[in-house]
Parts: sequence; C-alpha cells; structure tokens
Amino acid sequence: MKITIAPDSFKESISAARAARAMARGLQAADPAADLELVPMADGGEGTVEALVTATQGRILQTEVVDPLGRPVQAGIGLCGDGRRAVVEMAAASGLALLEVAEQDPLLTSTRGTGGLIRAALEEGAREIIVGIGGSATVDCGAGMAAELGASFLNGDGRPIENPCGARLEDVRGVDLSGLDPRLREVRIAVACDVTNPLVGPEGAARVYAPQKGADARAVERLERGIENLARVIERDLGWDVAEVPGGGAAGGLGAGMLAFLGAEIKSGVQVVIEATRLGERMRGSHLVLTAEGRVDGQSAFGKVPAGVARLARRQGIPVVVLGGSLGPGCEKLYECGVAAVFSICERPTSLEAALREAEPLLQKAAESVLRLYRAAARFGKD
Repeated sequence: MKITIAPDSFKESISAARAARAMARGLQAADPAADLELVPMADGGEGTVEALVTATQGRILQTEVVDPLGRPVQAGIGLCGDGRRAVVEMAAASGLALLEVAEQDPLLTSTRGTGGLIRAALEEGAREIIVGIGGSATVDCGAGMAAELGASFLNGDGRPIENPCGARLEDVRGVDLSGLDPRLREVRIAVACDVTNPLVGPEGAARVYAPQKGADARAVERLERGIENLARVIERDLGWDVAEVPGGGAAGGLGAGMLAFLGAEIKSGVQVVIEATRLGERMRGSHLVLTAEGRVDGQSAFGKVPAGVARLARRQGIPVVVLGGSLGPGCEKLYECGVAAVFSICERPTSLEAALREAEPLLQKAAESVLRLYRAAARFGKD
C-alpha cells in the first residue's frame, strides 16, 4: 500500500523533515512493505526553506545580511533543485527570535535583512522567489526591505529617509521606486502567508501584531498613524490601495509592502508549498495520508498544513489522519476539511519540555498505531 507523509514542523522541537522520517519509521514497523512518499510541509513560516529544499532536492546557501537592528547576521536562502526557484524566510534575517526580549521594539526594527536575502536570490539567478513571512520582529510595512533593494522613501524636503523603520513611517511623503534593482522586473515573487489580516484598522499590522513584537500602547498608536500615512502615499504614488488587502498586515505590513514595492502576489502559505512540492501529484494513488503539527486546534483548519493537506487529499478520495503534539479546543473543525481522524501523540500526561524532547519517538509510535488500526479495519471490512 502507498502512504503519503506530509507533516509540518513541530515548533521548537523538530523540523518537518525529521517529523516525516520519524513517522516513516513507525509505518515501516507496522508494514515493512509499505510504499512511503515523504513530503515535508510548511505554511510559509518557520521551516519553509527546509521543506522546499528537501522536497526538490535543492540546497541551502548561507549569506551575510543584517538583523532587525542592522547588525550583521548569517542567514540561509533555499535554492530549489530545478535551478529556477529560490525560497526565503524573512524570519531568518528580520525575525523576532534574533532579538533579546529587551531589544524588541517595532519602532526601531527594520526588514532590511529581508531585502538582503532577496538580493542574494537574485544573484543566484532565481526566476521565481518564494518569500515566507512568518515570525517577524518588524512593523515597517517592508520599507526597510524595499530600501535595501534600491527604493527611496522621501521626507517632506524630498530627501531619502536613511532608515525607514517603523518610527519613520509617519515622515514618509513620497515613494520612489526608480532605483529598484532592475533584476526584480524579471522575476516572479510569491508571498507565502498564513494569515488574512489587513494592513490597517483593529485587525491590522499595528494593533494585532505590534504588541507581540514589544510595542506598548503608545507605540501601537504611533505605528498605526505611520502605516495609515504610508498607505495613503503608496496609493497616490504607486497606484496600489493596500489598506484592506487580505494578508497585507502580515509580518508587520510586509505583505502589503511586497505587493506595492515589488509587485508580489500574496498567497496562502500552505498552498504555495503544496504547489512547489507537487504534493497533489505525489500523493496520487495513496491509500492513506498522514500529516502532523505541534498543536492541533481550531486554527489548524484555517491556512495551516493539516487543513491544506486534507482538502487536497479529499479531492482524490484519500483518507487523512492528523497527529498532533497536543490537541486544543476546536480541533474537530478539521473534520470539515476532510480529515478522518485526529490523534494526540502523547501517551500520558507530560510536561511541555518532555513532549518537545520526545517528539520523534512519540510520532513514530503514533504513526505505527495508526497504520496497525487502519490495516485491522481493512481486514475487518473484508470479512
């Protein structure tokens, strides 16, 4: 029998590739003859580069860029096996995990490093660049990213703002893209995003995400004013109305910035990965699909890996089982996406630290149990 294994990473524990291999070991223990198709997945956040590099037999290239505060940092870009596509995770250069808690301040942080990663992809000859935009430390609407690639953000005197970070968005009076790297006109850029928040308003970049990045109430209001100002300037100078675009508020407005400054397309992160890995083609003919993520709850049905995998499998009539490090309220919503069953991998009450540490053996045992149950049910059905 053929089984497709398509898990997400388990955050702070194991990568999607390691999760897939652990599940494969469990399935092989239950049926050594099983034909296993391993397709590590991601939703545009952490693990996107590794998932696509693994799926396409590509490689990771290290390059020096700057972190959210402008300090040198080494970060990787993924080069897919086809030689045409590159994959960038903005969090590798502009992510919250790069900062100490005391350093987190979205008024000061910038996406310049993300611009550096995109430039590195251009220098490798990429014709398509996939940019995952989860985990940011920034609320600069991608101004730092665009400035690093040659754009100018002008103040009231018509002079370029030297560091267009969150605190300077209020000062922007004009945007000039004439200096953008000309290679950008020759590439297709897809933004892999797992949220639909707009740029402005109560569900927007400042009010929803800035507090998660270290902003207090006064900073949130200042950032909101700056974002509203930049949105008006973008509409006047570039012809893009980005204020209400779904996903525009993701990563502190980077979604809207990628759209307006680089002409990128904002897409569901999991759909970008599904297309890039050819998951639909690779799962064809499977008898069973297994997927997994660290926490399975009500949000898993909205833009996350289990839901994306399940909807694709349902179109092919293949049952899907979801394994989770923990199960939270609303996980049953996945049944509406085509999931047949959801199981926790934890065998007994345990601490978070222990669960993170033991994720691989727990996944292995859970996958083995699922297949033994599936085979027993199939035999019973024949009888």
